[in-house]
Amino acid sequence: MGDFRRSVVYQIYVRSFFDTDGDGVGDLRGVTAKLDYLHELGVDYLWLTPFFRSPQRDGGYDVADYRAIDPLYGSMDDFDELVAEAGRRGIGIMLDMVFNHTSTDHEWFRRALAGEEKYRDYYFFREGKPDGGAPTNWQSKFGGSAWEYVPQLGMYYLHLFDRTQADLNWENPEVRRELCDVVRFWMGRGVKGFRFDVVNLISKGAFEDDPDPDGDGRMFYTDGPRVHEFLRELNRESFGRDPEIVTVGEMSSTSMENCFLYAGEDSGELSMVFSFHHLKVDFVGNEKWVIVPTDFARLKSLLFGWQKGMAEHGAWNAVFWCNHDQPRVVSRFGDEGEYWRESAKMLAAVIHGLRGTPYIYQGEEIGMTNAGFTRLDQYRDVESLNHFKILRDRGLNEESVYNILKVHSRDNGRTPVQWDGGKNGGFTAGEPWIEVNPNSRIINAKTQLRDSGSVFSFYRELVRLRKRYDVFAYGDFEPLTPEHPHVIAYRRCWNGETLYCINNFFRAETVWRCPEGERLDGCRVLLSNYPSVQPACEWTLRPYESAILLKC
Repeated sequence: MGDFRRSVVYQIYVRSFFDTDGDGVGDLRGVTAKLDYLHELGVDYLWLTPFFRSPQRDGGYDVADYRAIDPLYGSMDDFDELVAEAGRRGIGIMLDMVFNHTSTDHEWFRRALAGEEKYRDYYFFREGKPDGGAPTNWQSKFGGSAWEYVPQLGMYYLHLFDRTQADLNWENPEVRRELCDVVRFWMGRGVKGFRFDVVNLISKGAFEDDPDPDGDGRMFYTDGPRVHEFLRELNRESFGRDPEIVTVGEMSSTSMENCFLYAGEDSGELSMVFSFHHLKVDFVGNEKWVIVPTDFARLKSLLFGWQKGMAEHGAWNAVFWCNHDQPRVVSRFGDEGEYWRESAKMLAAVIHGLRGTPYIYQGEEIGMTNAGFTRLDQYRDVESLNHFKILRDRGLNEESVYNILKVHSRDNGRTPVQWDGGKNGGFTAGEPWIEVNPNSRIINAKTQLRDSGSVFSFYRELVRLRKRYDVFAYGDFEPLTPEHPHVIAYRRCWNGETLYCINNFFRAETVWRCPEGERLDGCRVLLSNYPSVQPACEWTLRPYESAILLKC
């Protein structure tokens, strides 16, 4: 742990990480059991997805009690043991705080429904339009209206996500005080970091209809009018009291200009931000439930634009491909067949060489692939199940809908970690809550720990290089050959060290030429995904070839 710019964060989707009690669901003791593996990888922080008490309608992102651990995942004693054992290995625990909304099972919401005015003001209850319809035409991100009618109150409440996830009213100072108390509670138990879920949606603007016929209302609540004020207050009253606490905000459909403030060095808000624009390059606009080719030129433009813009404004990125809401990157942008290993390593190099703190999502370090589900009963994700119906109602046939789910479903990233080639991939002795990918016989951690050429070994070396060479943490960023149709290449410089990261993003050979004025003479190959790499100013890159070079 220490300077977050030199650190690497590993995300754990607890439900799918490792099960110790045979109930088919991962648990906190399962994380503790694998700490030596994570220490071997070299990571500094473990971001745990929510394990708080919840009805589990949305995988724990529907929190019913911010201070209680759901028995599904263990006990407070289990959590305390995890914090202590991780700390002994120099690893800090980062919690996922879902502060935009609570579960409708939360005591606050239940008391609101019971008629307590104090708690009704914790949420957004509104009367309908004169015709009885919803207060606005805003749409839930999980499909359908963002408003749910409560007959006994004769009012609607706002839910930007599932109807069982009611949005909190941050305009109410009592709500903000409650949430600051929650952060301080977990700091008192030794937590070293916080990830704030969709935190740029907490400030709502005017409750008006979206004038765009295709709009969903996000213009009224994304990066809302008081969001920076709210985050500065949260910082000041909770985690900002300990300068060693690391924070990251998930920013939904944000703007770079707002992120200059969210993650600015002196803005008093957050340490860093997740932005998702680079992961919409296989969408149509903001619509992901389609199948279109990846727009590589746009991907590169977005990566490079955010790198340059954030650096110029002294702001910090969290850099990543995968999380619990994304499909597996090797399936998405790489290759599941002949070049699986090479493409998985190339994708890792692209991210870990960038300016920002790298995040590894569980299983990414062994090249796990998409689930490949072919039946609806294999899916568990509420968003995917909702959109199966929505897409069928739009007239798509079942085959087309299944093809879309195979590409974009969040369940692709939620299948259990593949620890070995045995039954259930070594994840559980019981019946797993979601099926294990059958390729666990081939892709698993046990096999890769013994293989110096494995995807795991490549990730471990990337983590080691970040700690050894300051240029990874502190170097500037300069794109190279941004117009090249197949290559992502960039240069970073710091204190006499120059790092080059050169990557063929495709499965065909391509020729890459150094920009005028650049010389690779004297460069040392720090890491590559092919043997016998010979850097040259005119370089024929093999399929998915990647190399990180250093000149001192």
